[in-house]
Amino acid sequence: MSLKRYIEAGEVVTTHGVLGEVKVYPWADSAEFLQRLDTFFLSPEGGGRRKVTASRVHKRMLLVKFEDIDSVEDARALIGRTLYLDRQAVQLPEGRYFVQDIVGLAVRDALTGEEYGRVTAVTSNGANDVYQIEKEGQPPRLFPAVPEFLGELKPEEGYLTVRPIEGMFTDAD
Repeated sequence: MSLKRYIEAGEVVTTHGVLGEVKVYPWADSAEFLQRLDTFFLSPEGGGRRKVTASRVHKRMLLVKFEDIDSVEDARALIGRTLYLDRQAVQLPEGRYFVQDIVGLAVRDALTGEEYGRVTAVTSNGANDVYQIEKEGQPPRLFPAVPEFLGELKPEEGYLTVRPIEGMFTDAD
C-alpha cells in the first residue's frame, strides 16, 4: 500500500488583519506542529505551492502569512481551502503515524490473524486515540488505541494487529 505524499494539514477558516494573514484550523496534533512547516499546498497532488513567510500560534489556531498574499482581499480567496503538507518535509517520532495513514487499514488479531474489519475513523477521548472499526454486517466497534491492545502498525502494508480482550469483537448474548 502506497502512502499519500501530500496530507491534509488544516483548513483556512478566515482572514486575520489587513496584511494578508489567514487563520488555519489545524487537522494535526497541534498548531505548533504545523508552525514548523515553511510550505503548504492547495491540492492533494502537491499543486498550488504556498511559501510561508511567517506563522504563529494564536488560540490553538495557526496564523499564516504566505508569500504573494499581501492584502485581506488576496487572503479571502483562500477561505475554505484545505492546506496540505508534504510528508517528506516532516519527521515524525518513531511509532507515530498520520491519522490518514491509519484510516482504511485492515484490523487483524495478533494471535489468530482473524480480520475484524477496517479502521474507518480515528478520534481522541483526551487520554488516547480511539479507532472506529467497521465490518460489513456488524455494528461499528470502538477500539482503544493503547499499547496494551495494539500489536503491529503497518500502514505501508495495509494492516494493523490488535490484542483484544474477550468479547471486544463479539456481541453479548
